[in-house]
Amino acid sequence: MKDHSLDSRRYILAGVVILVLVTYVVRLFNIQLRNDDYKALAESNAYYTKTVYPARGHMYDRNNRLLVYNQPSYDITFIPRETKNVDTLELCKAIGITREEYDERMKRIKDRRLNPGYSTYTEQEFITQLPGEEFARFQENMFRFPGFYLRKRSIRQYNYNAAGVLFGDIGEVSRSKIEKDPYYGRGDYIGTQGLEASYEEELRGEKGTEVLLRDAHGRIQGSHSNGAFDRPAVRGKDLTLSLDIELQELGERLMENKIGSIVAIEPATGEILCMVSAPSYDPSLLTGRQRGKNHKELSKDKRKPLMNRAIMGTYPPGSTFKTSQALTFLEEGIITPETSFPCTGGFVFNRFKLGCHAHSSPTPLKPAIATSCNAYFCWGLHRMFGSSKYPGGTKEAMNKWRDYMVSMGFGYRLGIDLPGEARGMIPNAEYYTKHYGNYWRAVTVISISIGQGEVTLTPLQIANLGATIANRGTYITPHLVKGVEGEEIDSVYRTPKSTMVSRKSYEEVVEGMRLAVTDGTCRAANIPGLDVCGKTGTAENKGKDHSVFMGFAPMHEPKIAIAVYVENGGFGAEFGVPIGALLMEKYLNGELSEESKEKAEKIRNRTINYGATER
Repeated sequence: MKDHSLDSRRYILAGVVILVLVTYVVRLFNIQLRNDDYKALAESNAYYTKTVYPARGHMYDRNNRLLVYNQPSYDITFIPRETKNVDTLELCKAIGITREEYDERMKRIKDRRLNPGYSTYTEQEFITQLPGEEFARFQENMFRFPGFYLRKRSIRQYNYNAAGVLFGDIGEVSRSKIEKDPYYGRGDYIGTQGLEASYEEELRGEKGTEVLLRDAHGRIQGSHSNGAFDRPAVRGKDLTLSLDIELQELGERLMENKIGSIVAIEPATGEILCMVSAPSYDPSLLTGRQRGKNHKELSKDKRKPLMNRAIMGTYPPGSTFKTSQALTFLEEGIITPETSFPCTGGFVFNRFKLGCHAHSSPTPLKPAIATSCNAYFCWGLHRMFGSSKYPGGTKEAMNKWRDYMVSMGFGYRLGIDLPGEARGMIPNAEYYTKHYGNYWRAVTVISISIGQGEVTLTPLQIANLGATIANRGTYITPHLVKGVEGEEIDSVYRTPKSTMVSRKSYEEVVEGMRLAVTDGTCRAANIPGLDVCGKTGTAENKGKDHSVFMGFAPMHEPKIAIAVYVENGGFGAEFGVPIGALLMEKYLNGELSEESKEKAEKIRNRTINYGATER
């Protein structure tokens, strides 16, 4: 009798054999025709694909002076599986390191905790930014170092020791950035601060590739197919900045041995003419192989030179803020230009007491601006918050006040093309209700009318206030880049924004600011022929007061608006006004007079002792 179970086992066995064969065929098909992994591995033995890094775009100032450019630099890389029979001592000698340093570098590279991408088949970074002399020695002896390669890069160079905090710097890309952006790979560099970060995509260019032939021993024999498979790198785009580098240098000299900021804007365009943050630093410190060490030292400095105080520092604006109050009171009909308030050298209301300058009393608006009368603006706010015009009472008036301030560019970031801008502080009714309950009144918050209390602005916002008054009610978002090679700047940097205040009200304030220069607190800014308009500020502080100035010139068809903020500088007329006047003279006249040069040297040599206080 036939054994059917034997036939069944035969079929099963045949089926298993066929299944295995099909699996192998499919796998072989995928390996040879569809999967690139093995192909790439095979090709890696015959070809070496080298990344060609593009040069970053240059930066020029508004007068086409070259500010930032590139110098060639070289990295040494290696492929671990190819580094056989290397003369290690000769290698160390060629690049100026000890054998111990060599071993330590290799140990770190092979540690997958420190270098997760390590593979014996992939290119590893051994040393970066090799100077010219060491590069030449290494290149002459490369035949002794199989598996080691040179990779051409570039490092930033600067024609001026100025504006370091604006240019920013370049550092190695982080792992998180590599994961987010496929453009970057391990060992690549990226803009980390300032304009280098803001305009990274424009400045970086596009990488290229170069395919090279290897022999059986892995040695490079030349280009594959005469470069037919190479892809050239595309150089980054140049930036034309709005900076006047000579004005920037003057500003930084005047702020030596001081802490604070200067911002100058061209009112008609919103272009930043200079932006000083003091103390400053030499931008060349953050290039080359000493970058890490220098960055660490700058980070430890208690004066915080890496911080751009112009956009990151938030301060009480002091009496420069009174101009915004005058505009609000005029527009709301709380006062007229003829409205006068009493002031007898001080102001006392309930338990609030404030000193003032010696001037006539009662005082109308324009002389109040010129003499910086504290009482006038406190009474104005008190009248606004008590006005029957607002059915919701003090809270409604407070929020209306806040709306005016926001329309002038306060309380929110202006949107400058730099990272890290702070927004400052403009309180509203809800803020005070949260802190004082429902029992707060005008006298509770009266100090905001003179730029004290909870109000804080950045120096950029104070300068933008000057530009807005110069324009009689409009401003364009302040920006540092005039143009990107072959492209227009973003429309936000070309579109005017209007405040809630009419031109008529602005004209009244402009006349008050002109009076401040001709016959008030800003007399030191009265430069013949320039028709300067200005407003001093003395911002109260725990220690010595801050010295502040905000102004513009000329009065009609203004070309420059400026804010100067010197921490612990005392009265506005002590540092703020003379520094602002010198910069306006330099920009509008092209140079300083001999008398002004002497003033500049005296200011430069004046030191403010800040002690060990961290700022």
